[in-house]
Amino acid sequence: MTDEIFDSTDSIRSAAPLKHVQYFELSGPLELECGARLQQVRVAYETYGRLNAQASNAVLVCHALSGDSHVAAHDAQDEPGWWDVLVGPGKDLDTDKYFVICPNTLGGCRGTTGPNCADPATLKPYGGSFPNVSIADIVKVQAALVEHLGIGQLLAVIGGSMGGMQVLQWAIAYPDGVRCAIPVATAARLSSQALAFDVIGRNAILRDPHFHGGNYYDAGRPGEGGVFLPANGLTGLAIARMIGHITYLSRQAMAEKFGGNRHQPRSIRSEFEKDTSVASYLAHQGDKFIERFDANSYLLISRAMDRYDLGEGQALRQSLAPARCRWLVAAFTSDWLFPADQSMEIVNALLANGQGISYCNVRSACGHDAFLLPNEVATYGGMIRGFLEQASRATPAQAAAEPELDADGRQADTSIFHGRRIDYDLLEEVLASQASSSQPSVLDVGCGSGQMLLRLKRRGWRRLQGVDIHESAVLACVQRGVDCIQADANDGLSMFADKQFDVVLLSRTLQAVYNVDRLVEDMLRVGRCGIVSFPNFAYGPLRDMLYNQGRAPEAQGLLRYKWYDSPNIRFFSIADFQQYCQDKKLTVHRMLALNTETRREVKEDPNRQADLAIFVISRG
Repeated sequence: MTDEIFDSTDSIRSAAPLKHVQYFELSGPLELECGARLQQVRVAYETYGRLNAQASNAVLVCHALSGDSHVAAHDAQDEPGWWDVLVGPGKDLDTDKYFVICPNTLGGCRGTTGPNCADPATLKPYGGSFPNVSIADIVKVQAALVEHLGIGQLLAVIGGSMGGMQVLQWAIAYPDGVRCAIPVATAARLSSQALAFDVIGRNAILRDPHFHGGNYYDAGRPGEGGVFLPANGLTGLAIARMIGHITYLSRQAMAEKFGGNRHQPRSIRSEFEKDTSVASYLAHQGDKFIERFDANSYLLISRAMDRYDLGEGQALRQSLAPARCRWLVAAFTSDWLFPADQSMEIVNALLANGQGISYCNVRSACGHDAFLLPNEVATYGGMIRGFLEQASRATPAQAAAEPELDADGRQADTSIFHGRRIDYDLLEEVLASQASSSQPSVLDVGCGSGQMLLRLKRRGWRRLQGVDIHESAVLACVQRGVDCIQADANDGLSMFADKQFDVVLLSRTLQAVYNVDRLVEDMLRVGRCGIVSFPNFAYGPLRDMLYNQGRAPEAQGLLRYKWYDSPNIRFFSIADFQQYCQDKKLTVHRMLALNTETRREVKEDPNRQADLAIFVISRG
């Protein structure tokens, strides 16, 4: 099929033999969470790149429900893999740098022990008698494979959808075995809506007259790796896949794909309805899926996903407490199967546990399938690339040796005072006096590309966290090795605990905030003290421009914006903020006034002579 209407994340997958698959057998029986035992377990897996001498560059990729070990093509003659957009030489998950491992899950149908494999007790396919497996069982088998490969600690575990659930399980079940966790488009437990779609799909399979209780294999047709192929295509499995494809696409993606030609069905051979473009698409996807996947595996793995439940709120926090790795969590704005609020629940629990984390809700119109498509790979792939590069540095000194970069990737001149950043110096001074430990902690709200946090990191401070609303800012921070959460400061800082940080910084952000009271209250709840910097709209040149020219104020320094493109929604002065602190009974520990145009500290008449003010404040 070359018609673009049929393009999907399934388009590159086939039932062709896997040319580079390898096998590993567990040394003994496997005890499952359900209480059953598998006497023999074989794992099909593929590897890419080379393991270095220190065995420190291994990245485990966990696949989703219908995936397999073939995550990427090995060479030009190999078939494409399901995550070719991300994995390969020179790509974001660079196989020239990393040793990438991708196993087929326990209960799968592409070589790892599952329902279509022979039961050693009967020499016939397990079929419907294969015991229930869990995400924990799947990860347990992966851990045995990793140990077999001589890897004591994985640099990272990464996966999307159900693969993301495996990432979570790795982090809590093997905390010493994972340096970094990258769950993408996933959840700590499925929503009731997602569970409902799985139920419908399973019922379609179970009520298929050819299902025969899962015993539908033709023992005379051995397939690749000794597995058995079904005697006929199962209609119920095709319908389940059709339902799945609907959930993988967003409303916008469906409209763009089918809206303009909805009454132009494609000519295909299928027993399913194909009277409209969307009908022919679904028929094609259903027919194509049953060529390569097994109905029993679909039932088994979807149930494992449905049963995975780390709880919510305090229960989720306790579930994730054993993890000791660094985290990069990614969601997609149009994903309604694994919506971003579920990723944010994971983020909130990790933050409450004091764990290092970056998070981004990547803007996309592609729905749940966004993590498999090239559309947004520049963003989420760029984050993964930067995150792994930073994580793979052997020592903090190596990271500190790199030049500071601006948002465009150029070496940055961060000085506004001829090599001396007075506001940075002030922050360090406050930390030294206010910090409750030898490792002072800083939350930077509206952190931008993370320049200040990077400077602090280079000076040895490790408990650093940024918050910014912009996707580009999160990407820049992650690429610098600075933790950053994508969030809107207007919504407050409810994800952070009381006095979680020594200092909360609000640098050149307050003038863009709608709810000033809420944010200031929150920053002084979360931090032991706060540092607020803002442009001073009583700056002399601004007053003169408005008075003498009758024009919207504009200056060369911080206030260079035109009236129509300014991010500033509040126009207040040093005197205004001093009065605000007095009205709110806030203690001002220090005020520093700066003129960024002349690059000097202002001592006299700061309300007129300075265009930037810095306040150190606290409650009481």
